[in-house]
Amino acid sequence: MLNGKSILVTGGTGSFGKKFVEMTLQRFPGVERLVIYSRDELKQYEMQQQFNDTMYPQIRYFIGDVRDRDRLIRAFEGIDTVVHAAALKQVPAAEYNPFEAVKTNILGAQNVIESAIATGVKQVVALSTDKAAAPINLYGATKLCSDKLFTAANLFRGKRDLNFSVVRYGNVMGSRGSVIPVFSERAAERVHPNNGRGHDPLQYYAGGGGQPGVLRH
Repeated sequence: MLNGKSILVTGGTGSFGKKFVEMTLQRFPGVERLVIYSRDELKQYEMQQQFNDTMYPQIRYFIGDVRDRDRLIRAFEGIDTVVHAAALKQVPAAEYNPFEAVKTNILGAQNVIESAIATGVKQVVALSTDKAAAPINLYGATKLCSDKLFTAANLFRGKRDLNFSVVRYGNVMGSRGSVIPVFSERAAERVHPNNGRGHDPLQYYAGGGGQPGVLRH
């Protein structure tokens, strides 16, 4: 399905991005180009050590921020599919820096949409979160807004051969920002593991390697 295609992953050096790249290379060795778009050059360097140029010549690294529409347009040239994984997702950080959360999670989503329309991208898959359903914090609210932007984009894409979709999943064990370490600390302190989403502690969790597969089906 992805063989012969050019794929770009925003936030590609994050927990999801790295696992997505690993699984894509394993299952679709004929992928033409796999572009890692992120703003952290150190994480890109570390990722290059894991996926070296000799073994994986199809991987490209592109420094950029989803807040920068011009940079996104440059990066999207020749891309078939965009996987949008970039986000400011730490709940406390979003609460303390609300303007920054809006710039990255909402305006960043708008930039991705407009850049995809402008450059002829065929498909955009935006990652979301269970916290966007009936949000109780700013992070969830920004992701709900982002989700609505991506679904609405299918209405104003015109006659372009372009599809926007959103994938929501729960806490991912082993990922940065996972609630699992918090639960571990509370268990050690004999505190109920409820993380504040009502009285029912039941919530959906996925293993670190589980969620990228959703995007390929």
